[in-house]
Amino acid sequence: MDSYDDAGGITPGPGDSSERVAEPAGGTGAGAPRAGIAGLSLPYQVVAAVALAVVGVFACVHLAMVFLHVAPSNTLTKQHGEAVDDWVYPEFEQNWKLFAPNPLQQNMSLQVRAEVVGADSRRRTSGWIDLTAYDLEGIRGNLVPSHSRQNELRRAWDFYLNSHTDDHRPNGMRGRLSEEYIRRIVMRRLDERALGGTVDKIQLRTVTRPVPAAVWSDEKIDTRPVTRGYPWWTVTAGDRPAADTTSLAQAGARTETAR
Repeated sequence: MDSYDDAGGITPGPGDSSERVAEPAGGTGAGAPRAGIAGLSLPYQVVAAVALAVVGVFACVHLAMVFLHVAPSNTLTKQHGEAVDDWVYPEFEQNWKLFAPNPLQQNMSLQVRAEVVGADSRRRTSGWIDLTAYDLEGIRGNLVPSHSRQNELRRAWDFYLNSHTDDHRPNGMRGRLSEEYIRRIVMRRLDERALGGTVDKIQLRTVTRPVPAAVWSDEKIDTRPVTRGYPWWTVTAGDRPAADTTSLAQAGARTETAR
């Protein structure tokens, strides 16, 4: 039972097991601080809402562009393919397709030969060097192969082919950029070889070999290699590895001093 004290209050009796829960000091009234965007002033709420809307629109547009890029050819990609490519390349480039295409049925190797200027100023042309085979040597048997050895040369050549016409004409700035990119990669590969002089020009060619049919297949495939040559390119100072570029700059400085 409860008993009355002198002040007129009710004092819990010894047998009363009920407990009174204390109300939090801060209370839950209207004066409690609000969290998140709701706690900001109205101008800041407007700025935050606009920023979130912009991010949301950008994400939706980006997902749509990437989807069209990896999707099979359709009406939208035919009409707006250039806009899609401008959005995706080069920062968001994708090397896969939404629906897997037919697997590759041919092996392509990229080869190069160089016109070399010797110490006696005589010019000679080297034999063909298989750059693809050179990269494969560094991959086979390697548990942790280099990413550049696996993809750099192949992706650079795909970039070149996709940005040039069949008669080797570049399609705008991307075409010229692809030429510079492939030349620099090739020159790095050649810099690792002793060619007996300074490389002045290079020429590339591709050798394509169809993959033979499986032993259990009746399909007849012509496995003779197909070779396609490309024009000679003059090597510039920017195409050479950093060490060669530095030495050329130093040689130029010495020449100016001698003058």
